[in-house]
Amino acid sequence: MRIVVHGQQAFGRAVFERLLERNEDIIAVCTAPDKEGKPFDPLKELALEKGLPVHQPASWKTPEALELMQSFEADVCMMAYVLLFVPEGVVNAPRLGSFQYHPSLLPMHRGPSSINWPIAMGSTRTGLSIFWPNDGLDEGEILMQKECEIGPNETLGDIYFKKLYPMGVDAMIESLDLVKAGTAPKIVQNLDEGSYESWFGKAQAEIDWSKPAADIYNIIRAGNPQPGAWTTVDGETMQIFDSRRVDSVAGDAGRIESIGDDGILVSAGDAGGIMVARVRSGGAKVSAVEFAASSDLKIGHMLGA
Repeated sequence: MRIVVHGQQAFGRAVFERLLERNEDIIAVCTAPDKEGKPFDPLKELALEKGLPVHQPASWKTPEALELMQSFEADVCMMAYVLLFVPEGVVNAPRLGSFQYHPSLLPMHRGPSSINWPIAMGSTRTGLSIFWPNDGLDEGEILMQKECEIGPNETLGDIYFKKLYPMGVDAMIESLDLVKAGTAPKIVQNLDEGSYESWFGKAQAEIDWSKPAADIYNIIRAGNPQPGAWTTVDGETMQIFDSRRVDSVAGDAGRIESIGDDGILVSAGDAGGIMVARVRSGGAKVSAVEFAASSDLKIGHMLGA
């Protein structure tokens, strides 16, 4: 079966490596355009090492991009971590179409920050979907889904690197086997039962200390390591990473209640609090205690004021 691999970053490379191990017939690799001053994408790097042609259109919404995909005369395109929009004409150009990885249980959490949002919303489960893309926003028919638990203290990094990443690589290979066998499902999504959320960015990662401690903790977990939940200290931004939720903390919301070896304890809006262990303010990540000492932070100091 003639395969086009379309992807980027470590996930795209991992799928590509698995295909190489299986001696699959990879006829072309597509990835995002190079960024000036940055190293080659890991997928491109390996493809060049293996002597495979690499294609990097700035947009897939052009006649030239459609002609490129048609020129491969591929049987299938495997879309592993694709961030550029690829129109329906292009994804349908291979004989058997294209299937794509998405790190949520579609139709829930369609959109670009599908790992962050379930954590931010306090969900206890998430998963991944392999689907047949169309011109909708993650609205294509489902080929395969896999679920995983979101532990009460797990962060974005935990969920992606320990669960959705390895599960996703396996699911892409399993999906290829189903396509080869002619048994790959195409299950229509019920979009009325789903959700679409846009970017979980800086605005969404701002901490409102008047919220309950559980809600604040979810935002911190959802932003760790990207984009980094944040608050302000005397008007300067401080990102918060490693932390834990604490019960029974008396004090005004956003007030620093203690500074010790465990970190900086901050009151939330419900008599709970957050023990902040690791932060960043304009430089490298450091322990919260180290930051408090270098910034002369004291008990009673108000965050986010």
